[in-house]
Amino acid sequence: MKEILQPGPAEALASLLDVEPPDLDRDGLPLLWHWFYLLDRPAQADLGPDGHPVRGTEPGRRRMWAGGRVRTLGRLRCGLPAERHMEVLSTQEKQGRTGRLTFVVTGHKIVQGGEVVVEEEQDIVYRDAADGRADVPVEQPEVPAAEDEWAIDVSPTLLFRFSALTYNAHRIHYDRDYARDVEGYPGLLTHGPLQALAMAEAARRLGSRGRLVFDYRLIAPLFDHQGMIVRADETGTAVRDRYGRRTATGTMRSLGR
Repeated sequence: MKEILQPGPAEALASLLDVEPPDLDRDGLPLLWHWFYLLDRPAQADLGPDGHPVRGTEPGRRRMWAGGRVRTLGRLRCGLPAERHMEVLSTQEKQGRTGRLTFVVTGHKIVQGGEVVVEEEQDIVYRDAADGRADVPVEQPEVPAAEDEWAIDVSPTLLFRFSALTYNAHRIHYDRDYARDVEGYPGLLTHGPLQALAMAEAARRLGSRGRLVFDYRLIAPLFDHQGMIVRADETGTAVRDRYGRRTATGTMRSLGR
């Protein structure tokens, strides 16, 4: 997949998150902002009932983003062509509490100017269809955001616009009736990539730029009514809900200049 990168998606993302737009000429795209470029755009006929592409997967299985690892090896610049290459690195079958689980690791490389600028591995889990209502954590008293935390209002419009920017039609993120009545969730599910991006942005606020390695895990589901609070410091970055329950963690290190 190849395209000339335009500033539009980056400008739209900055508006969505209400963050300072990056200096694209000086710094290129920030960490994880490549997710809004070189997108898969499957045909409508290839989408399953849940809105997710079914080609190459078993019908009826549910897809979850579990984490990943990203290395930025150079500046990914707008105004220039770039190309993305993807391959399946591994597939592993396991038996979980809720049934059969399939763990898939996909590898991605983005090439610009003849050099690999971004290397990435994504961990995806496929599970059998839900039987009944999903487990919901008991909500505790609210824990207000501290001065060094970033509180994000996870509204249906935020989730819908994020889905639109990433060309993601998975209905659990924007169709409340489907999420509740079919998958058994108590609310709209906050995207795993949105949580990872929020962690990367919290680290960018502290000055994390340049050539980086980012390793992140999604450890619990986060629903829209639970909010999203992000924190980053020298030890790592994490997402929690408004009740203090941690849903994602990340670590970051610099590769130097």
